[in-house]
Amino acid sequence: MQAVLKELGLSSGVNKGCYRRGEWVGDGPLDSSYNPHNNELIGQCATATVAQVNECMVAMEEERTRWVTMPAPLRGEIVRQIGDALRQKKDALGALCTLEMGKIRSEGLGEVQEFIDICDMAVGMSRTIDGKVLPSERPGHFMIENWNPIGNVGVITAFNFPIAVFGWNTALALICGDTVIWKGAQTTSLTTIATSKIMVDVLAKHGFKSIVTVSCGDGVNVGNALVKDPRIPLISFTGSTPVGR
Repeated sequence: MQAVLKELGLSSGVNKGCYRRGEWVGDGPLDSSYNPHNNELIGQCATATVAQVNECMVAMEEERTRWVTMPAPLRGEIVRQIGDALRQKKDALGALCTLEMGKIRSEGLGEVQEFIDICDMAVGMSRTIDGKVLPSERPGHFMIENWNPIGNVGVITAFNFPIAVFGWNTALALICGDTVIWKGAQTTSLTTIATSKIMVDVLAKHGFKSIVTVSCGDGVNVGNALVKDPRIPLISFTGSTPVGR
């Protein structure tokens, strides 16, 4: 377990659960993560406060224009690099998923592979986002249809797919020019942090420190803050019937 945590840049002590502007913070309550097979403590997460969620939103807005104006194929190239980084950490990240969530090892590895696969798909899609050239009744004129990003996308994921669901949403959002804020399940906070670290390290190499932000925390405070924030026009929210209600 210690070797897995070390490879992923985690500690068996307290790990900061909020990322924005290139740094990890967390001033909220501590969440403890346990191995469901034997109830052994794996580590802890210092969660985000509502104020830090707002910091994430402000930071995303600061970088969004630069991300939107980057050509889609170049955004796709960065997503491809994220997929390669995930390949390099697949064994360790899959093992952490098994330790924290309780899936058998092959399914933990499969979670990571699904994120890798959607990155591959997104790379191709980044070169096929097209529009239309439409005729006009005005002489010497024509009209162009151009797709625009939605903006800030919120992703709230459940414990049972702690990596793949985030990957499905995020790889596609990024090639479209959207920014993403992620709240993972409280019971899999370490997997959320580890997956995010792999991604944001790649993004930082290209000068982006806030187009993907992370806010680990409880649903009452952090979750509600995300769902009710008018700066997030789209939320991907996976969960139970009570979650839907």
